[in-house]
Amino acid sequence: MISLDDYAASFGEEPGYLNFAAQGPPGRAVKDEQYALTGLFGRARFGSLDGLFDQDERVRNAVAAVTGFAPTQIGFQPNTSSGLMHAMFGLTGGVALSVAEFPSMSFAAVRAAEALGAITPVWMETDHGRVTPGNLRAQLTPEVTAVAVSLVDFRTGYVADLEGIRQVIGDRLLIVDAMQGFGVVDAPYEVADVVAAGGQKWIRAGWGTGFLALSDRAAQTVVPVFSGFSATESGELPLDGVEPPRAGVGAFSLTHPDPIAQARFAVALEEIAEVGVTEINARIRDNVSRIIDLADEYAIPVVSPREVNERAGIVVIEPPADQLTVMTASLFNHGVTTTLREGRIRLSPHVSTDEETFDMLRASFVSFASAINI
Repeated sequence: MISLDDYAASFGEEPGYLNFAAQGPPGRAVKDEQYALTGLFGRARFGSLDGLFDQDERVRNAVAAVTGFAPTQIGFQPNTSSGLMHAMFGLTGGVALSVAEFPSMSFAAVRAAEALGAITPVWMETDHGRVTPGNLRAQLTPEVTAVAVSLVDFRTGYVADLEGIRQVIGDRLLIVDAMQGFGVVDAPYEVADVVAAGGQKWIRAGWGTGFLALSDRAAQTVVPVFSGFSATESGELPLDGVEPPRAGVGAFSLTHPDPIAQARFAVALEEIAEVGVTEINARIRDNVSRIIDLADEYAIPVVSPREVNERAGIVVIEPPADQLTVMTASLFNHGVTTTLREGRIRLSPHVSTDEETFDMLRASFVSFASAINI
């Protein structure tokens, strides 16, 4: 059993890193897995490579342990965007979503509409980017057959009320981009029909890792428009002919996956399952609270949610426009890594965020406050 402290100690990012909502530097287990399997592949000893191709079952079991979906309902994908593309291209009818969603969602919807004409994006008005059961209810029409939403909004850090949304939308399909909450938010994934996420951020598994999960209803509804030779029912290489796709989520594959990427994703998720998402969430929640408290101490406006049940691992600060350059310079000069977008600064800690990082953040806020008060 891995304790939360042992898990946190297995990572080695430099102090000052507060950008896990963009990329999550991998830890010891992922790096060891990468090294071991790359070495195995590099030697290619007789009979040794078969183990590489056992990773598909392993990664589906690992995703299942964190999401609650059955392994048979899960397919490996190289990233969130690929999973969402598969889903949107396979739908028909109106798909309700916010134009403020991360582009993976909106691009998939528009590209599918333009290419096939089978879906119609229905752009919802939101509460400052937040999709809630209340603002969703009034915008649903009989033409809407599916609703797409992010588990955590990438701009604000707001955690969507998936259970409330499910109650409001009834039997329409619920599509969830879980990228900004997967592995750190104890979400009720079972109320969703389609869930897609990647492993390069909060999971800390590196790029080229992700999954698509489909409920039984979604597996019967979503058409596998892009289905390659690796997704046939026989499972054999289909020579001299084109076989129909297999049933279920296994149809949403174009070619053989990267087994080393699958192993990185699997080992990262196995550790998370062992530590517990609830415990990880609690540590990140405390670190978020510390950042909010620091911002308040120096009168820096926080525009992300303050309520614990509405936030994940993201804090967004918005200095006055004429002070933004001073704020970004102060963070840069003290070695604090963040994301700047649309005049707002996003800070995102993890369980491994240490005291030195908080000291560096405080020092940058001190510099900022001193500069604007000269």
